[in-house]
Amino acid sequence: MNFIETRGNDGQHPQKVSFSQAILSPISSFGGIYSPESLPVLGESFLNKHLSSNYKTLARGVLVAFEIDIDPTTIDQALALYDEFDDPANPVPVVKVKDDLYVSELYHGPTRAFKDMALQPFGIVLSSIAQKRNENYLILAATSGDTGPAALETFKNRANVRVACMYPVGGTSDVQRLQMVTEDAENLKVIGVKGDFDDTQNALKRLLASESFNQKLKEKNISLSAANSVNFGRIIFQTIYHIHSYLELVRQNAISMGEKVYLNVPSGNFGNALGGYYAMKMGLPVEKILIASNNNNILTQFIKTGAYDLRTLAVIPTTSPAMDILKSSNIERILFDLFGEARTRELMKQLDSKKCYQLTDTELAQIQAIFAADYCNDDEGKAYIKKTFAKGYLMDPHTATCFKAYETCRDKPLKTIVYSTAEWTKFSPVIANALTGEMDTHDIDALKSIAQEAHIKIPAMINELFNKEICQKSIIEKDAIEDEILSFL
Repeated sequence: MNFIETRGNDGQHPQKVSFSQAILSPISSFGGIYSPESLPVLGESFLNKHLSSNYKTLARGVLVAFEIDIDPTTIDQALALYDEFDDPANPVPVVKVKDDLYVSELYHGPTRAFKDMALQPFGIVLSSIAQKRNENYLILAATSGDTGPAALETFKNRANVRVACMYPVGGTSDVQRLQMVTEDAENLKVIGVKGDFDDTQNALKRLLASESFNQKLKEKNISLSAANSVNFGRIIFQTIYHIHSYLELVRQNAISMGEKVYLNVPSGNFGNALGGYYAMKMGLPVEKILIASNNNNILTQFIKTGAYDLRTLAVIPTTSPAMDILKSSNIERILFDLFGEARTRELMKQLDSKKCYQLTDTELAQIQAIFAADYCNDDEGKAYIKKTFAKGYLMDPHTATCFKAYETCRDKPLKTIVYSTAEWTKFSPVIANALTGEMDTHDIDALKSIAQEAHIKIPAMINELFNKEICQKSIIEKDAIEDEILSFL
């Protein structure tokens, strides 16, 4: 399968690239990214074939259908990392919470967040390609809290790879920060940035596209790539769990094969939702994809009005910080898939220069045929956490935003799959406040409080964080990012 450019070709890049080329160099002409030239058809026959498959077998089937240029041995090594999840036989449990609402728990990997689903195998794949080419890579990661720990975990001590991970100081939970700053592998650099997530993501995109920065790396015999979802190596693995979750509902006799469902996704950078969109296009029976936001509700505005307008907005800190994002990178792939490269380039140019763009009525109708959206404020989210816990289910504040969209965005009585992106341990002060009313609690105290309230244990990999040495101490201004990375190298 070939990958093509979302903003068209500038004459300096190849017209088409392979999967391995797209993940090694994810930025394309005019600052665009790569999308698949076509998608495989995974209709009912594929679904029936994999009805009894375990997660790894299903994943292998999807990757084979994409015809990626990665050898089968590497794929098997990458997928074997799912054996390290809580339950190797079922790394993604799908749990019934209401008669028509099921939660797909994507957080049972080593860093307790859904980014492990894609980044665990992605690390093996990218490192393997680099070794076979005898090339060295710097992987950039910008994180609102979950990508960073997952990227550091998968790339630590891997050959031919170094990682520079940027996070907004004060913009993550204590557990997320500790997962990053306690990493001690020599090939990892963690950088606290005085700013918000959009500042770190903008820096990442600027450096990926910077000729001078790439030249400085070339002089060190280093090439540049990224672990964020601008990289399609992330997205391809994120299509798989949508298919798995649907098959789980069939296996649990919640639906019959071919019956449509709603996919309900908490979304910041839109990679999780994009994986659902591609699964839908490939043949998964989906009625609509429901997008849940927090008070940074740019996606709700976009899907309801067709306006993507950042002119008067600044990131609002919320209790669901992984979604505190205003520039959602993967909207670009939706624009490209629906409206083509010329229109995508026009819209993204407007966003860069004017901080806004507006879809036509016809374009908005195409978006609304696929997506519906709503946002959930902090108080509403905590109310959903408390109410759902009283009925026996403990969830984090990002998952809670989906319960608002579940109530407001459905227009048919179909089963809904909510995607839970993080374990309760990642955001314990918010949850403790929702359950008991306690305020300003440190993470370790909140963890103990929730564990006692819910009669569960704190996972060992979380408990151990509070006794680890802080190894990564860099905190810098956002305009010093490039120099800090070069100093690390």
